[in-house]
Amino acid sequence: MSSGAAPRSRFDWRGFVVPVLLVITAQVAAVVTHLQSDSLAAPSEILVAGIEALMDGTVLRATRDTLIMALSGLAIGVAVGLFLGLLLGLSRIADRLMEFSIEAFRPIPSVALIPVAMLVYGFGYRMEISIVAFATAWPMLLFTRSAVGSIEPRLVEVSRALGFGVLARVWKIILPAALPRIFVAFRLAVGIALIVAVTVEIAANPYGLGYTMMVAQQSLRPGLMFAILIWIGLIGWFLNALMIWAQHRLFGPAAMTAVQL
Repeated sequence: MSSGAAPRSRFDWRGFVVPVLLVITAQVAAVVTHLQSDSLAAPSEILVAGIEALMDGTVLRATRDTLIMALSGLAIGVAVGLFLGLLLGLSRIADRLMEFSIEAFRPIPSVALIPVAMLVYGFGYRMEISIVAFATAWPMLLFTRSAVGSIEPRLVEVSRALGFGVLARVWKIILPAALPRIFVAFRLAVGIALIVAVTVEIAANPYGLGYTMMVAQQSLRPGLMFAILIWIGLIGWFLNALMIWAQHRLFGPAAMTAVQL
């Protein structure tokens, strides 16, 4: 008998049952009620609008802009969060000095920085990248600090006995031991980057998928609006699936519990 729950399969078609039923129900309801609305659209209209937007390049250009800003901000946020997380996890003095600052700034919603970022950078890529970087730095900082702080003390003692310097200790002992939990933080940060990027585009930045969706809404084109919304969800699903695949490849069975997050 095997102990513990069996791991989930990588692909389970049953996950598509509910979405398919919802689509069928919505299409039937639209046909029965002869839906004509400026705010709703039948699934068939959404599909047609989405294909047209893909064919003329509207969605692809917006996707490019959103991903450039989301991934650029993610790279900056991950680098800052990882550095500070390592510093605070290794130094109790630095951790105590930064405790109030972290707890004071961490609850600030990233979108609340839009007016400040607009004053500093104006509209454009830099404004959105800075906000995404702010949002994604926090999970990296907190998870890294926790992961480094929970490393078995004997590992650190062994590294000191071997005469490792600080950099060698971090690279050869601390990072390998903390990396599975740090990767979980990275996976969360990827999702946050996409969410924040689209939110900023809806609220202020005239680029990307969020702005394109708002233009469709203001033009009374609900089919295109919902098509872009679904497209954003598919991008998020793909990025999450990619992160899960990478987590399995890098960490094997040890990643199973982290994948459930």
